[in-house]
Amino acid sequence: MPASSPPDPGRQQHDAPGATVQHAGHDRHAGHDPELFRLRFWACLVLTVPVVLASHLVADQLGLNWDVPARSWVGPVLGSVVFWWGGWPFLVGAVREVRDRSPGMMLLVAMAITVAYTASLATSVGVFDLDFWWELAALVTIMLLGHWQEMKAIGQARGALAALAALLPDEAERVAADGRVEAVPVTGLRVGDVVLVRPGSRVPADGRIVNGAAELDESMITGESRPVVRSVGDRVVAGTVATDSVVRVRVEAVGEQTALAGIQRMVAQAQGSGGRAQLLADRFAAALFYVATGTAVLTVLVWTALGDPDEAVVRAVTVLVIACPHALGLAIPLVVALSTALAARSGILVKDRLALERMRTVDAVLFDKTGTLTRGEHAVTDLVPASGAERDEVLRIAAGVESDSEHPLARAIVAAAGAAGPAPAAGFRSLPGRGVQATIEGTEYAVGGPALLRELGLSLPAELEAATARWSARGAAVLHLVRLPETVLGAFALTDEVRPEARRAVDELRAAGVRTIAMITGDARSVADAVAADLGFRPGVDEVFAEVLPAEKDERVAELQRRGLTVAMVGDGVNDAPALARADVGIAIGAGTDVAIESAGVVLASSDPRGVGAVLRMSRASYQKMRQNLAWAAGYNVVALPLAAGVLAGGGVALSPALAALLMSASTIVVALNAQLLRRVRLGPGPG
Repeated sequence: MPASSPPDPGRQQHDAPGATVQHAGHDRHAGHDPELFRLRFWACLVLTVPVVLASHLVADQLGLNWDVPARSWVGPVLGSVVFWWGGWPFLVGAVREVRDRSPGMMLLVAMAITVAYTASLATSVGVFDLDFWWELAALVTIMLLGHWQEMKAIGQARGALAALAALLPDEAERVAADGRVEAVPVTGLRVGDVVLVRPGSRVPADGRIVNGAAELDESMITGESRPVVRSVGDRVVAGTVATDSVVRVRVEAVGEQTALAGIQRMVAQAQGSGGRAQLLADRFAAALFYVATGTAVLTVLVWTALGDPDEAVVRAVTVLVIACPHALGLAIPLVVALSTALAARSGILVKDRLALERMRTVDAVLFDKTGTLTRGEHAVTDLVPASGAERDEVLRIAAGVESDSEHPLARAIVAAAGAAGPAPAAGFRSLPGRGVQATIEGTEYAVGGPALLRELGLSLPAELEAATARWSARGAAVLHLVRLPETVLGAFALTDEVRPEARRAVDELRAAGVRTIAMITGDARSVADAVAADLGFRPGVDEVFAEVLPAEKDERVAELQRRGLTVAMVGDGVNDAPALARADVGIAIGAGTDVAIESAGVVLASSDPRGVGAVLRMSRASYQKMRQNLAWAAGYNVVALPLAAGVLAGGGVALSPALAALLMSASTIVVALNAQLLRRVRLGPGPG
């Protein structure tokens, strides 16, 4: 466990500047600052140079023939400074590991440099015949270099949280009751306040627009690069940017209740959550301590028995240096930090890293239909005018009749009128259960469904009857425009339109090797089958669950699991929460509802279902990097430990402690660079 409690990742950066999040499995670095190791590395490097040059062994190898007063004191004095000052973080970390009964990397480093320092002191007083100070100084310096690079790499990944916090402005412009605008700290905002957001400014808190309209850059939340138009009544999120107009926003959430704070918590939770690969790495690091210690003891005994106690010390120190698990300790945490940070920048919020790990094994993806594969709102998908009527005029009149209605179907017809707009209407009145009526240019019109026609005793013209029958068979809502008292002018088909990106999402998952794509909905079978056909579902391979009650959704997930499938459930509503929780991987889409988000392991900030394929790609790529890093770190020790012990010394192959430290640092850098290749994974929408 960390030596100290990590800061709350949901807290605004204004309150905790420089706060970082600790990573499980790597908390022995708690409190370590990359700048601390950078300073110590450069200082120790400066001290190490004269120690190396003062060494008789090095001087002889380089052909240097120089003698200065007190040359014999250069190694002990400067070497002691390097050990106690440069090596102090490792010594402190070792004490912490011993106290926590969790031996690992810091203890191994401390053992290596302590053994080297003790042997060097013994050499200085004549116990051993070894010129060892330069190796000690080089060992500590190279350890500091490796640790500095490791901390810097992890710090860069953790910077995603700081970057999210930095998206909030320091001040907001609050509109007082008398209309005056005053600048206040963001932390001083309260629910119910109205704030002014100017062009180019960031929204200071979650809320709804009460005046004005603007294009908002929401890329920090959704990953979508194009600005989105938001107007009165629309919800806006803290940190997004108004690009072109002034809007007034009524605050609905502040502080830790904002979506941005929730994103920070989810990213931090994912970066700190454990996984199977991390558990394996932790166990390997603990085992390595005992293996290295045992090997070092055995090395001393064997070399001493061979009559070479000096070599016994050298070999034991080298074993302890080689065994230092910098690469192993970095292998998993850096991949986790990078994968969750990169995903967050693309609008993929990983709450549970185990869910991200499991995603690579998913062979069935079950989508909720409404709001996930479809837009969740009706749109006019077809219009047929009666003989003698003009299509545009029918649409203009119908939009005029519906213009004062709040019904979703009415709004769809008004929206379909587009730039032409609805015809000016008067005398609007609702006809409950049948439709609406209004007067346009002195003529009475009504818009309604089959019930309206039955009440008026009207039948459809032949040119409309075939079209409306076809629409009804597909599950579309059908409305008619009637010029009262008896003339049907046209018919409209309105459906919950399939998202264009949903078709591409299905194609991407199929191309990625997902065996079964499934859809679940409470709609009628005809509606479900029509949507499935639009999406290109394969009969006999893909699944369609129609007319499913909300309480039955999780049972459909269990049904797929009983067939031996690993299931990812994708949904956005409260009634999806049980199914999201039961699935092997739960994915809440469109930032969904609070309940759906709490039940899911992964949250897609946008409503683009192609994000599911991106989650799959990141899962496979990050797992591959974890395996590669673990294989490198483990294989490196399997090969290096015998060499360090001197197994091949008789053949002239022997590793010095300094060379061992160099190899260890190189191993760390290899792991770090390999993890950075995750940045090449394409998480954005696929082509087409």
